[in-house]
Amino acid sequence: PMYDFAHPIEDAVEGITHSICTLEFEDHRPLYDWVVIETGYKTSPEGNPKQIEFAKLYLTNVVTGKRYIKKLVEDGVVDGWDDPRLVSLSALRRRGFTPESIKMFVDLVGVTKSQGSVEYPMLEYCIREDLKLKSKRMMAVLNPIKIVIDNYPENQTEYFDVPNNQENPELGSRKVPFSRELYIDAEDFMEEPPKKYFRLFPGNEVRFMNAYYLTCTGCEKDADGNVTLIHCTYDPATKGGNYPERKVKGTIHWVNAPTAVNAEVRLYENLIDEEKGVYNEEDGSMNINPNSLTVLNKCVVEPELADAKPEDKFQFVRTGYFCVDSKDSSKEHLVFNRIVSLKSSFKLN
Repeated sequence: PMYDFAHPIEDAVEGITHSICTLEFEDHRPLYDWVVIETGYKTSPEGNPKQIEFAKLYLTNVVTGKRYIKKLVEDGVVDGWDDPRLVSLSALRRRGFTPESIKMFVDLVGVTKSQGSVEYPMLEYCIREDLKLKSKRMMAVLNPIKIVIDNYPENQTEYFDVPNNQENPELGSRKVPFSRELYIDAEDFMEEPPKKYFRLFPGNEVRFMNAYYLTCTGCEKDADGNVTLIHCTYDPATKGGNYPERKVKGTIHWVNAPTAVNAEVRLYENLIDEEKGVYNEEDGSMNINPNSLTVLNKCVVEPELADAKPEDKFQFVRTGYFCVDSKDSSKEHLVFNRIVSLKSSFKLN
C-alpha cells in the first residue's frame, strides 16, 4: 500500500510529467491522481504528473523475468547477467547487438496496450540490417582442414586486394595473403558428394574467393578414415577468381595457412527449447536448450583480424555476423561471439 502513496508523491516533488508503467498498474491510476491532488504538492509547470500504462514486451522463447534469470545464473546455466544468450542490455551488448539495432527494434515493435509477444527473429533482423553495410567482411574457417596446391610454387606468397565490404566502398580494402597451403572448412569438401553438391570433391573445380580456380585431385586420410589433407591444383589464368572463358558453380572461402590466426568461436542458439516453450507446465521449470552454446576451439581467421578489439564486429563470409567478446577475448586468445547467422526466413509484414 505504501507504493500507492510514495509513487505519486515522489513524481510530484521531482517534477515528473509522465510516469510510465506496465498494465498491472492501470487499476492504481485513480489512486495516483487522487494522492497528487489531495496532497497539494507543487508539480511541474506542465501540470500534475500523469501515469500512463503500456503492455510489457514479451519475446518468444526468451527468459526476461529477473527471478528466472537469477536462478539461471545461480544454477550455472549461464555465466552471468551478461551471458550472450540472455536479452539484458549488457548481454545484448556483449553478444554484439548495437544501440542502433535495438532502437530499430523498439521502433518496429512500437508502444501498445494490447498484450502480445514479438518474435525473437525480428530482433535478429534489426542487427542484420544495421551491420550489413557497417561491418567488414572477413574470412574465417570454423572447422579447418588443410589444402596443398601441388603445382603452386613453394615458398611463394602473393597478396590479393580484397574489398572490405563489396556493398560499401567507403570501408576500403585489405591485402589478403595466398600461398601453397590453405585452410578450408571441412563442410566444403566431400569425397563422395551427392548430386547438386558444387563445392570441392575429387575432380571438381571451384572458385577460391578472390583468388584462383582450384581443382581437387585427391585427399589423404588417417587410420580412422578421416580426411586430413586435400590435394589440389590451380589454374594461374584464373587469378582474381573471375575467368569469363570458364564458369564454375561453386565458390568457397579460405584462410592462408602460414599466416592464419587461431581463434575461439562461440555459436549461440536460443537458450529455450523452441518446441517446448519457456516453461514446463508440470513443474514450472524452464525448458533449457542443451545445445544453446557450441564452442569451437580450433578455428582460424585471416591475419587482418589479429588486432581486433573487444566489441569489434565483422561479417564472416558465408557464415554470419560476429563480435569480439568483451570479457574473455585477448590479443593472445581471440574469442568471437556469433551475433546472428547470415540469413533467416523471417520477413517484416
